[in-house]
Amino acid sequence: MGKPVGTVGKPVGTEGPRAGGKPLKVGIIGCGKIVGQYLASFRRLPDVELVAVADLDASRAQDVAKDYGEGARALGVEELLAADDVDLVLNLTIPAAHAEVALAAIAAGKHVYGEKPLAATTAEAHGVLEAAREAGVIVGCAPDTVLGTGIQTARKAIDDGLIGAPVAATATMVTPGHERWHPNPDFYYVPGGGPLLDMGPYYVSALVTLLGPVVSVIGAASHTRSERVIGSGPRAGEKIPVTTDTHVTGVLMHESGALSTLVMSFDAVQTNSPNIEIHGSLGTLAVSDPNHFDGDTRLFRLGGTEWETLPVSAGYVDSGRGYGIADLARSLADAGPGEEPRAGGTLAFHVLDVMESLLRSAGTGRAEPVVSRAERPRPVALQNLSQREREDSLST
Repeated sequence: MGKPVGTVGKPVGTEGPRAGGKPLKVGIIGCGKIVGQYLASFRRLPDVELVAVADLDASRAQDVAKDYGEGARALGVEELLAADDVDLVLNLTIPAAHAEVALAAIAAGKHVYGEKPLAATTAEAHGVLEAAREAGVIVGCAPDTVLGTGIQTARKAIDDGLIGAPVAATATMVTPGHERWHPNPDFYYVPGGGPLLDMGPYYVSALVTLLGPVVSVIGAASHTRSERVIGSGPRAGEKIPVTTDTHVTGVLMHESGALSTLVMSFDAVQTNSPNIEIHGSLGTLAVSDPNHFDGDTRLFRLGGTEWETLPVSAGYVDSGRGYGIADLARSLADAGPGEEPRAGGTLAFHVLDVMESLLRSAGTGRAEPVVSRAERPRPVALQNLSQREREDSLST
């Protein structure tokens, strides 16, 4: 895997693509289903301007460009990488292609922001971050759900001492399996898939945001079935093989000393457990779903008699996928030297390292160290990045 990775991609400050307050110009590679969520956010974010889209299927890129309008044009992949007006490449390709596309964008001198995971393996991810370091460009990566009001309100409650010293956490995601609704679920059930690598980035990113980086893990994993039956679409009734573990559990030891217990399952039917609970010496927080940007944060205080819902107090209001790019754009213009965007490559690498280490521990039966380090991302003050509110604030 190479040496541990620290802060990567020195921000270019006032010499960057947002010099003078200009929006960051984005080109998208990969026009699959998730692109619609990014387009919805871009339409209301003044810090981001979509200028180009590309896909191996040219007709899909043309459809996206036509749907978006507002100056976005459909290009070939190589054309987009060479385009002078693209500051950042948004990489929405399949996970197996994340590293290849990111490296091509970096070689073209572009900043990169990708869907999770950063790469298929930490070895590939390390190569991406090293290339970015040498090129002097920024790497960002989903999930940016941690920037929303849900996780950030919980983060502020911890930082304000409402639960005292954090002691432990639980993070639980269970579902009977994506084959029940996904028409082509094969990739969930082969190596590189499974519940941890699919949904773990949301939960581990949230735990690092709330409690800080992880230094070691111990895990166990299993699978209950050797095949699954597709439940919807043209392949309904077809059996697919299961060649990876579908229930993963483990304990993460944070640098702070807090212990997080993680359960990720495609085998369990349902749970009453909160998505995330944080236990402290003075209280417990029930945290909202880290796959969403908002949601209630509830607090039970030591000596109290009932749960109370905390008011929204931090995070980007009414946010969605793509707000991590707006945060990156602002950091390019405003952050001090050496600061990464909050949804940055170093955090994404650390999250991938934690998950790989957990799966490795499940195979060896031993605790495994997590050699990478990532700073706990800076908190997000309560704010709205929408076009209307930004314009209103400038006019008053």
